[in-house]
Parts: sequence; C-alpha cells; structure tokens
Amino acid sequence: MSRKPKQKKVLSIEQQVRRRTLRAFVIFFALLGAGWVLFMRLYHEQREDGVQATLRKGLRLNERLFSSTFSTRRIAKKYAVSEAAPRVRVNGDLGTAKPVDTVNWRMKVVRMPGDTLQLTLDDIKRLPRTDVVFDFKCIEGWDQVTHWGGVRFSDFIKAYHLDAEMLKQYAGLQTPDKQYYVGIDMASMLQPQTILCYEVNGRPLPLEQGYPLRLIIPVKYGIKHLKRIGTLYFSNTRPPDYWAERGYDYYAGL
Repeated sequence: MSRKPKQKKVLSIEQQVRRRTLRAFVIFFALLGAGWVLFMRLYHEQREDGVQATLRKGLRLNERLFSSTFSTRRIAKKYAVSEAAPRVRVNGDLGTAKPVDTVNWRMKVVRMPGDTLQLTLDDIKRLPRTDVVFDFKCIEGWDQVTHWGGVRFSDFIKAYHLDAEMLKQYAGLQTPDKQYYVGIDMASMLQPQTILCYEVNGRPLPLEQGYPLRLIIPVKYGIKHLKRIGTLYFSNTRPPDYWAERGYDYYAGL
C-alpha cells in the first residue's frame, strides 16, 4: 500500500508574521554581531600613517585610480570674479599662528642638497600674474567660491629653469616654522590653475590667509593649500604630509 503524503501544516496569518519577524531579528543580530567583530578587528589593527592598515590600502587604491586618469589639462570649474565671496573663510592656522618676519622672509627652493634658491616676494611678483576663481573645498565639508591672484607654478618652474626638478614625482612644501607640511604629486602641481598666490580678492594676502605667499591648487582639497610657504623641494619619494600622517588621504584630489 502506498502511504499518503504528509499534509503541510497551514499557518495562520499571525503565525506567519511571528515566524518572519523572528527570522528578521535573527538575521539582524547576526549581521550586527558580524559588523561588531569586523569593527573591533579593524580598530585594533596595526596602524600605518595614522590609520588602520586595511583602510590605508583602500586610500592608496583610490589614489591609484584617481591619479591614473588625471591630466594636467584638466581644468577645475571657473567662476566669474563677481561670484567670489567678499570675505574668505579661514581653514585653520597651522604653521601661521606665530608672527612672520615680513622683511626677511624668503621662499627657499631646494634644487638639491647644498643648492638652494632664496626668493623674495618681489622676485615672485616679477613673473606673469594670473587669477584663479574656483570653488574652494574643505575636507570638513564646506566650500566657497574664492578669487586668488599670483604666479602659475608651471610659469615659476620655467622662469627659474627647474626642468630637472619638474621631472620628479612629487613636490614638498612646508611653512617657515615647519609646523605644517604637504606632499603633492607633480602632475597636480603643474596643472595650469595651481599658483603661488600673493593676493586674495585683488588685495595682498592677510596674515591669516598665509601672507606673504601661499599655495592655491584647485584640484585638491583645502588641506593641500599650504599657507605661508617657507620651503619648496622636490622628490621621487613621498614627502611627509601633515594630515596624511594623521589618517587622511595623501592624494586628497577632487
């Protein structure tokens, strides 16, 4: 004799809702537990340049992707001078908090050990002037259309015959007191909107904006726009970078 198939028990609506709710809670807490385990593993992971090694690998992958598609012909969006903010926001005072000796200030350009140019602001101002009006973006989340004036970095390179230095992979900059410093890929430095800046809104830089000379580099976040340049140098290895050492993205590109 053949056995009759066992009939499947029919659940009421309330029982079905209860079962699905229980299943959802089990899945939720399982995922929550797995997330907590992953978080704690990352939290206690060995750090590299101020951040967990796994996260640093992710930042470097982003850098490779962005830098592989970057071109010096890339132009950040331009704005009319009339669109620029009349009062420019200050994004930090690292390296500029102390008074500056405006009479004896020089920008030191290290071509190689023992070979350093020392340039005054007048030396910079003798070069062709250019204006840049762009949307300054801070890594804190705010942005502002701003108007800056100065000398294209690429024009500066040509004027002082820094052709060999231009072939290096990176430029390093630091404030006179060495409290703030950045490293920037050379391709971004040579982008035509990158300037050695001595004016904002047609007037000399105020002290809090980096007087007498600062960097403006529209293809980077504000953490790379070093104020009050003291030393400029060139390298094929990554120069030290203040915020990268504290866990931020070294490339900091837009």
